[in-house]
Amino acid sequence: MTSRRSLLVTIGALLAPRLALAQPARQAAVSVLFAGESEDDEPATRAFFDEMRRLGWVEGKNIAYERLSGKGMREYVEGVARAAADRAPDLIYATTANIALAVLKATGTVPVVFTAASDPVAGGLVASLAKPGRNATGAFQLPSEVAPKRFELAREALPGLKRIGALFDRGATSYLRQLELHREAARRAGLELTAVEFTNFEAVLKILARFRREGITAAAIAPSFTLFARRREVGTAAARNGIALVAHRVEWAEAGALFSYGADIAEKLRRSARIAHRILKGARPAEIPVEQTTRLELVLNRRVANALGLALPKSFVARADRVIE
Repeated sequence: MTSRRSLLVTIGALLAPRLALAQPARQAAVSVLFAGESEDDEPATRAFFDEMRRLGWVEGKNIAYERLSGKGMREYVEGVARAAADRAPDLIYATTANIALAVLKATGTVPVVFTAASDPVAGGLVASLAKPGRNATGAFQLPSEVAPKRFELAREALPGLKRIGALFDRGATSYLRQLELHREAARRAGLELTAVEFTNFEAVLKILARFRREGITAAAIAPSFTLFARRREVGTAAARNGIALVAHRVEWAEAGALFSYGADIAEKLRRSARIAHRILKGARPAEIPVEQTTRLELVLNRRVANALGLALPKSFVARADRVIE
């Protein structure tokens, strides 16, 4: 009996390494929260997933993504954030500042990586850029910093422009600061600004119709979770009212804005992916500095220009880093 037991122990010891190798490696669990429908928003965040793969995170092999949709509604996002937090994944990737705030209300322990279009300190996401101090960190860009240049570009693209509208979401994390900066940017560009605030999407459609009645032919889009999540509807409504949209990120140009001028979104997404990689490898979000995107890009949608009957100056077209035909 003793020799048989010894034999079994020996066999077990020999097989143990092989059995361990046969076990599937544990996959990192990452919940990705989108502002709108995931099938619409995921292509816009493709650079994040591509960079994660480049860093060695292969979906279905060593990482599993759970994609959750905010459906463009803040009240829905809160429920989605709680659901993601309750699952206690290894990391939650929040694609907007509003989503990140909702997640932070739901959990103080699950690591959160965000991409934001506003100041994460002013928005309450982190204590400071150098030392976030809690379970969240990420990458951001400040579209308001380049608002003066965006308005100058609007004047160049539309030489006869004297008046421009602007939509401001009262629920945005930095809406008052945005309002102030856009007013100053319009003044510097020699434009009369008609700033209109809204609290729900239905009001946006009425605002665009009002702009048309008042003879406003161009409108600036300030950062907004609600607008971004439903940007294609906004683009369609603007076209219907003959309004050229001027925006701060490339997804707007792809969705129907005349042009966008702002931070290179792909760079911001790649930065977020590299931060996520560090956290999945064991780093603490509280100790990873928030990164700011620095590269700017001008993206022109020529299809929108043609639909609006605009003959854009050659000098403006030549400035574009990318032209959507």
